[in-house]
Amino acid sequence: MTTMARDTVAPQRKSGGPSGLSRPSRRRGRWQGWMFVGPFMGVFALTFLAPVAYALYLSLFRDRLIGGVSFVGLSNYAQALADPKLHEGALRVGLFLVVQVPIMLGLALVAALALDSPRLAGRALFRIGLFLPYAVPGVVAVLMWGYIYSPRMGLLADLNAALGLGADPFSAQWILVAIGNIVTWEFLGYNMLIFYSALSSIPLERYEAAALDGAGPLRTVWSIKLPALRGAIVIATIFSIIGSFQLFNEPNILRSFAPSLITTFYTPNMYAYNLSFFGQQVNYAATVAIVMGVITAVIAYIVQLRGSREDLR
Repeated sequence: MTTMARDTVAPQRKSGGPSGLSRPSRRRGRWQGWMFVGPFMGVFALTFLAPVAYALYLSLFRDRLIGGVSFVGLSNYAQALADPKLHEGALRVGLFLVVQVPIMLGLALVAALALDSPRLAGRALFRIGLFLPYAVPGVVAVLMWGYIYSPRMGLLADLNAALGLGADPFSAQWILVAIGNIVTWEFLGYNMLIFYSALSSIPLERYEAAALDGAGPLRTVWSIKLPALRGAIVIATIFSIIGSFQLFNEPNILRSFAPSLITTFYTPNMYAYNLSFFGQQVNYAATVAIVMGVITAVIAYIVQLRGSREDLR
């Protein structure tokens, strides 16, 4: 009996384990998973990993007048960290981030709360009207606002003539505000849609419980809607931080309207672009791009970590 029992148990151990799956079937399952993930990983490697790796490779070399391209190690990074032009552009972008992003997200939050209110009439038209600027191509939007801002032609010129004003958005003290207004106009609807989607996912039972407890509209917003929006606010903030450090289209196009104010290093992206395509300094341009990418990733990670801590409380 003992021998027969061992003979019957042994094949079961060979054919499978606690899960009832044999080793070949497990291996087959792993390869099937990679078959599903493989296409994405291939595209991800070609469109993200390969360019980043190539930029890192370029940043370790320098094109010299005599001797051609030579390996310089971290010398380009030391030069970038001490570059006053990069410092000026980064500080300008940082100021833009600190001022413009809270204003844009605050307006988007108010718009989303208004759309979520049943008292608002014509919500569909209001939602489309706010989101429509995001559908306008960025270059077209900047050109449109550039002609509106022009003190010699367009809407602002007519207002100056009619009201006797001398407003000039292309002056030194207003140019960054003018760019911030364009970016806010472009992406207000996008962030509003993120917030509105989060509000739409709140269960109705919470509103019913708040109504039974006698909570008014303001109390409902403060105690139910805003806590539910915390994750969406973190996501929108991260996207806005990345977009601020990538600021390029608006100042680059407005440069034709104010060439004396918007320099080639007005933002880090403009600096890297002009170094690469006009200064023939591809290696140093790659270094500037990597430095700003690391700074952006660190700040975005800090914001995400801060938001995650708030959710755990």
